Amino acid sequence: MPSRRTFLAGSTAALGLATVTTTGSALAAPPETVPDAAEAAGTRPPNFVIVLADDLGYGELGAYGQKLITTSRLDRLAAEGLRFTDAYSTAAVCAPSRCSLLTGLHTGHSTVRANPSSGGQGSLTADDTTFAEVLRARGYRTAVIGKWGFGPEATGQDSHPSARGFEEFYGYIDHSHAHQYYPAYLWHNDVKEPIPANAGGVKAVYAPDLLEQRALEYIGDHASEPFLLLLTPNVPHAPSDIPDSSAYADRAWTAANKGHAAQVGSFDSLVGKVVDRLRELGLEQDTIVLVTSDNGPHEEGGVNPDLFDANGPLRGYKRNLYEGGVRVPLIAWGPGRVRQGTSDRPTPLTDVLPTLAELAGAPSPTDVDGLSAASLLVGGADAARHGHLYWFRDERGVTSRANAQDGGRATWLAEAVRRDNWKALRFAPERDRTLPDEQWQVELYDLATDPGETGNLVDRHPARAAELVALMRSSWKDAYPRIPFGARVTLPGLAVPGQAFTVTATLHNGSSRPWTAAALALRAPGGWSVTPTSPTTADQLAVGGRLTASWQVTPPSTTSPAARWTLTAEGSALTPGGPVRYPATGTVTTPPPAPIRDAYLSDLTWISATNGWGPVERDASNGKNAAGDGPLISFGGTAYPKGLGVHAPSDIAFHLGGAALRFTSLVGIDDFSARQSGLGATRAKVYGDDRLLLTTSTLTAATGPVQVDLDVRGVRVLRLVVEDANNRTSFDHTSWALAHVTVE
Repeated sequence: MPSRRTFLAGSTAALGLATVTTTGSALAAPPETVPDAAEAAGTRPPNFVIVLADDLGYGELGAYGQKLITTSRLDRLAAEGLRFTDAYSTAAVCAPSRCSLLTGLHTGHSTVRANPSSGGQGSLTADDTTFAEVLRARGYRTAVIGKWGFGPEATGQDSHPSARGFEEFYGYIDHSHAHQYYPAYLWHNDVKEPIPANAGGVKAVYAPDLLEQRALEYIGDHASEPFLLLLTPNVPHAPSDIPDSSAYADRAWTAANKGHAAQVGSFDSLVGKVVDRLRELGLEQDTIVLVTSDNGPHEEGGVNPDLFDANGPLRGYKRNLYEGGVRVPLIAWGPGRVRQGTSDRPTPLTDVLPTLAELAGAPSPTDVDGLSAASLLVGGADAARHGHLYWFRDERGVTSRANAQDGGRATWLAEAVRRDNWKALRFAPERDRTLPDEQWQVELYDLATDPGETGNLVDRHPARAAELVALMRSSWKDAYPRIPFGARVTLPGLAVPGQAFTVTATLHNGSSRPWTAAALALRAPGGWSVTPTSPTTADQLAVGGRLTASWQVTPPSTTSPAARWTLTAEGSALTPGGPVRYPATGTVTTPPPAPIRDAYLSDLTWISATNGWGPVERDASNGKNAAGDGPLISFGGTAYPKGLGVHAPSDIAFHLGGAALRFTSLVGIDDFSARQSGLGATRAKVYGDDRLLLTTSTLTAATGPVQVDLDVRGVRVLRLVVEDANNRTSFDHTSWALAHVTVE
């Protein structure tokens, strides 16, 4: 149920413009909770609280062997609930691990497969369905509080929590912003909320305290209805900032180690307060709490993980694909809902999505890698086991201990597989995953007898190693097209006042069981005319089936220009687990006036602007650096005072209204990006309405910019598109310098 606004080739009745396809997002009103048979019988689906630590090692809790740091609340939860001994993150660093947790896809299939700082995709996309979207369709209230970890740090884009099923968000959007424990602001939904006391770098208000307060309030606010809370504090990630480390004041440790221990203690306290709030409200019998970590322990900011035996009996740290880098604590707690005991089932965090879906009676996508562990939690039959687990690493960050464990190969591409108790890893000497198998360095371990991975058995069992390498190859897909799931809506980019346009919506049954009583409805702004032009219901939706409906929509002739308007299609159906509702929200824009004289595009109001990372930088001051301007564009040391700075993938549309004659510009990888890395590579395109006017050759810092000079007579909408050309979006900052239209 992703959300996307991407112009597609094709014409509209009004202007011959491209259409835009948008799929379900949380911008629509939340679905109502609809009672099903279980609720009518006096039971209710469980609430879910998922608490995700940042860089908490396998051995940093008392329940997992920790001796120096006190974690009494988590230890009690582990004793009262189900403690997993073989739970796994799907990556050894943050962003890909969190992507897999949310979407149920391992790093051979997921959208985010590396941290953005390592040149990887740093954003979720329109094709990513999260467990929040799955549960929200069943009437759950959904929130993420804490570190989101996916950019860009902007609203109205596919990677924002609100576009991925969370109706409530408070915390950090961006990966790097979450490294600040005393930030000048935090995000609340689509708004930056300043923290005045922290202005100017003052350390007055500790952000984890704000996250804790908001989480406890959220539980209270939604105590009477099923809710999902994803609580993601940024402890104990470096730096080891914390207001009070006095609990370890008498230890002969460095300040960094004392701070780290106190951060782990604060995480323990946070979970304890969440449990206390559930008990106060009488919700402990109706709630399942999962506590885990995104990867192994870090060694940054002066922290010594070996002091704390932070990886327990395991080899490796954050960034390693050895067990210490990816095996994580996982505790499931819920009196009356979760059995007590210990499980050695190899359980990756990809299993969270299908597990929550089964427990909530919600359909889930069939193309995820996770398997439901619901029966294991509730004490029934043992849950299905994975044929194998897979990990991929593409990391540029280097820390000394992790590098030593990797034998100096910390920046090499690496991947790993576990099947039963056999684990294989391999390292590529070049950053090229297509290298022939014989050029990779392979290691093999028997975790049953050697959980610390001390004895490489590859020479003794070459055939077994070859089998696991084959699994690595088969687990990776360069692209992983998704089976459509939930609702999608297609609408034009522009809505001309007084002129009708067509909206089409589709409800996809991407689950494993048939649906009945399917229907689609469309909500438009008040005063807009909406008339169905096709059937909007279906008695049955088979597995893989879809219902498509269309409407003719007319905005009033008095509709304001240069404004964005929201339309929401809602798909509903009756599923075996109960009724579901999937919202799909899109926007249309009423066009601004066409230019009446020659103009730089940076001085015009755009119709729409989507950008892969951060806002579009509008250099409009002619060198005066007025408020809102980005840094001056430059190529090869030559500055250009007018233009647009973007980050692939980018798509900016301007309304020319048929008034312009020519469009000229210089486009290329700018000096800003080139100073960071020479790896950037993009391709620029220019569209006039639904017609492709130009595709450049591949742009790099070495090739320099390309001159653009195009005839745009009769063009109503001009679109400037920049695409990634080498799957390394982190270094793809591109500029349209002196972007100019001639009218007279």
